[in-house]
Amino acid sequence: MSAAVQQMFDRIAPTYDTVNRTLSAGIDQRWRRLAIASLRLTSGAERHGGLDPVGPVCIDLCAGTLDLTRMLVAAGARVQAVDFSCEMLQKGRLKLLPGTEDRVSILAADATALPLQGGLADGLVCGFGIRNVDRDRLGLALSEARRVLRPGGRLAVLEFFRPQRRLTRAAHWLYNRHVLPTVGGLISGDRDAYTYLVRSIEGFLSVEEFSARLSEAGFVGIEHRDLTLGIASLVTAQAPGGGT
Repeated sequence: MSAAVQQMFDRIAPTYDTVNRTLSAGIDQRWRRLAIASLRLTSGAERHGGLDPVGPVCIDLCAGTLDLTRMLVAAGARVQAVDFSCEMLQKGRLKLLPGTEDRVSILAADATALPLQGGLADGLVCGFGIRNVDRDRLGLALSEARRVLRPGGRLAVLEFFRPQRRLTRAAHWLYNRHVLPTVGGLISGDRDAYTYLVRSIEGFLSVEEFSARLSEAGFVGIEHRDLTLGIASLVTAQAPGGGT
């Protein structure tokens, strides 16, 4: 990811959550809960057939201000939150509930070179961040995601993929060209940042193309579903091995 994009996210970190809640009318939080549920998290005891009080281990990739991290902790997981924007992570750290800090490790790193051991995680979730990976490095990021998952570990990606249906394309165009930069710019004071986000959505892959890239990276059991009339999509997959 480019330094310019990293700096842009650092700039908009203070107002990022407010913009998201305003633009989505809170629907984005429902999407995040669906992503967490799709990981099918189980306790350590269920996985290993014995007592294991630590719970499942999950990675929140492109974690931003830690909305998904908080939900994972509430689901009983220990979480490694990773993002390339230190300011976004710092904003998220302040949102962690008292008493949960010891279940979250925060790491500033690039999605294409994760400084994490292989087979670490039972689940990995990425919410609205994978499209910010440089297109020619997307394969690296997906390979890294597979590497850090245990055999049979699950992946969930929430994203604004490039729509294929004509009606959805028209709705995306209207929203992206008029609502997103206007509202995002007014709240954040940084219209350029939200103009970039429009370009990142319009220039990204379709959900079918992204699914094909996951298959190339070695993932299996790939599925996808549209959310709220196709505004966003949830793609799930599994690291090979470990059963279903």
